[in-house]
Amino acid sequence: MEAFTSVDWDALFGLSLPVTEILIRGTAMYWFLLLLFRFVIRRDVGAVGIADMLVLVIVADAAQNGMSGEYTSITDGMVLVSTLIGWNVLLDWLSFRYPAIQKLAQPRPLPLVQSGRMLKHNMRRELITETELWSKLRENGIESIEEVKTAYMESDGQISVLKN
Repeated sequence: MEAFTSVDWDALFGLSLPVTEILIRGTAMYWFLLLLFRFVIRRDVGAVGIADMLVLVIVADAAQNGMSGEYTSITDGMVLVSTLIGWNVLLDWLSFRYPAIQKLAQPRPLPLVQSGRMLKHNMRRELITETELWSKLRENGIESIEEVKTAYMESDGQISVLKN
């Protein structure tokens, strides 16, 4: 029973940082990482959307900090996690409501093959080798590049293929 009564409840649930500072830190990191993921590591994301992956990574880290005591308060971690989730929900809602926001938040599909020709400049831009592209084409039952009407790098990092 003594272990329960010797808990420092204020250290567990009291704020160790001002709420405004937590909100600013969470907001700054969310937008920095969103832009980084949007423009730098697009193809490495896979089937999960960039914003969704970002939230999972940051929330896991923010929750870990709150649990391990780096903020020294569970409440600090809860405020930060709420800030990150709030930005993600707001960005999803704005993207749904305003197509211009969606264009900023999600990259357009990038053609990699058109009319049976590999578009080397687009492949180079996404750092996709011919070997990687051929692997995806074979997964779609393609044996000859001439069979491909178009192949796109989608906004989620996947490659979609339309046959002739």
